[in-house]
Amino acid sequence: MPRADTGSALKNFIANTLMWGVQMERRIDPFLRPAFDWAFQDVLTRLGSTIINWGRKDEGLALAEERIAPDEEESLNSIIETFTAQMKGLWKPGKFERGGNTKTHGIVRGEFIIHEDLPEKFRRGIYAEPRSFPAWIRFSGPGPYITPDIDDVGFMSISVKLMDVPGPKLMDQEKHTLDMFGVSTPTFVTPHTRFNAQLQKASLQNAAIFHFLNFKQPHVMDMLMQGLWTKTQSSPFEAPYFSCVPYLMGEGQAMQYSFWPKWEKRTKIPRLPLRPPDDYLRQAMVKTLSERDVEIDFRIQLQTDSFRMPIEYAGVLWPEKLSPRVSVATIRIPKQKFNSQAQMDFARKLSYNPWHTVAEHRPLGNQSRARKRMYLELSKLRQDTNRVHHYEPDGSETFD
Repeated sequence: MPRADTGSALKNFIANTLMWGVQMERRIDPFLRPAFDWAFQDVLTRLGSTIINWGRKDEGLALAEERIAPDEEESLNSIIETFTAQMKGLWKPGKFERGGNTKTHGIVRGEFIIHEDLPEKFRRGIYAEPRSFPAWIRFSGPGPYITPDIDDVGFMSISVKLMDVPGPKLMDQEKHTLDMFGVSTPTFVTPHTRFNAQLQKASLQNAAIFHFLNFKQPHVMDMLMQGLWTKTQSSPFEAPYFSCVPYLMGEGQAMQYSFWPKWEKRTKIPRLPLRPPDDYLRQAMVKTLSERDVEIDFRIQLQTDSFRMPIEYAGVLWPEKLSPRVSVATIRIPKQKFNSQAQMDFARKLSYNPWHTVAEHRPLGNQSRARKRMYLELSKLRQDTNRVHHYEPDGSETFD
């Protein structure tokens, strides 16, 4: 991970020292964290959301209603410019990586199985009938760097590309796919794109901490909400993942979705409190899929309160007391070998975008509106620089 480069020796020292402290805490976190999570994680997440909501203004939006802010385009342009500068500074032509969710722990073959007998209000879009979709599922680290797993900031992401999805798509870049995303924190790192643009500028200096901790416009609550869920991870198969942002669930109805592991056991992280292998998370995936199948429960939470379950603010938890998460599908990942260089190269070739979807599940809110052009332009930058063409998978790919 590059050292901080803020232009101030004092700020560089603070940022580097705090990052070192976080990395050292990761070595002892697994010995302390289970008890903390059991006692405090959920209650403090709900309390944090309540405190944030006290400071928010109720704009009187209807369910599933969006409202475009006047500075969205300016914020989006800033985000793209900063990511572009960062990617060009980190990677050489031919070796460009993604700007975010950068390190691939593995990409695996699976199927997305819609449950039978869903309540009528959930039978929209791809959930209208029980069926199965083939899928490529990518598990990744946070980015924008590729670091040893123990040195990252403690969260992971999942990207699911369904194939054989019928109907017209919101982007004509791919004709037969639908993409879904989740990160292992239930709230997004910034509540909207205006603050995301500020965070990316701090990240370009390798000093993201000064986005959260500063005298001019601190974002302490956002940092605390993330800190409740970032931890030393044991395996990409053993964490929940959350969409954090809403999507349509049919016209006039909004949802968030989440992914929940069905396997309750946790993989032991080797060598702690000493340094684990650099790619121990990938090794945990390889070992698991050499021994058994993996199943992940896919749940949908419908919006029932436009203020406490906001569309345009991604920094608060949608309360389950208002609307429970309902299991609507299962992701099944069969036993397989997936760690060949050819399959890892295949992961680098794919592009994911939340707008690879059908109209019934259109992404909602400013973060999602930004992702459409941001993901498209950064993906094109990566592919053009690496001299590879856009590729739409169909599930028939093999890597012998």
